[in-house]
Amino acid sequence: MDVSVTVNGQPQRHDVEPRTLLVQFLRESCDLTGTKVGCDTSSCGACTVLVDGESVKSCTMLAAQADGSSITTIEGLAQGGLQHPVQQAFAEHHGLQCGYCTSGMVLAAVSFLDENPNPTEADVRLGLEGNLCRCTGYHNIVQAVLAAARSR
Repeated sequence: MDVSVTVNGQPQRHDVEPRTLLVQFLRESCDLTGTKVGCDTSSCGACTVLVDGESVKSCTMLAAQADGSSITTIEGLAQGGLQHPVQQAFAEHHGLQCGYCTSGMVLAAVSFLDENPNPTEADVRLGLEGNLCRCTGYHNIVQAVLAAARSR
């Protein structure tokens, strides 16, 4: 099956099996390994990407379903050599430890802030509940998202 998408502003066209998940397509066909495979059950959010601007767990979507879409992965978030405000806030507020969940967490936060540009701490916690971190305890992640909201 032929799948044509725009990934991080670049056209990508690959022939894949119809059952290929979007996360596999991005990692194996597009060679973009920033999107992680975590649980394969949509519970952890490590595979989160933006599809047409919406936060999507790419382990639950077939690559064929994304045909014609515009996809943003962690590799495409920075522009012109400058980190996205959410990426910068995660670095400044130590919103990561091992880093495995970070790409999905950052992209979920970007989508969340697009919908809720002035969140409270409770809003952030609720907005990111579909993304799990086994290392940080979430405090610094929440602080990073709040700081990113203030800087936008």
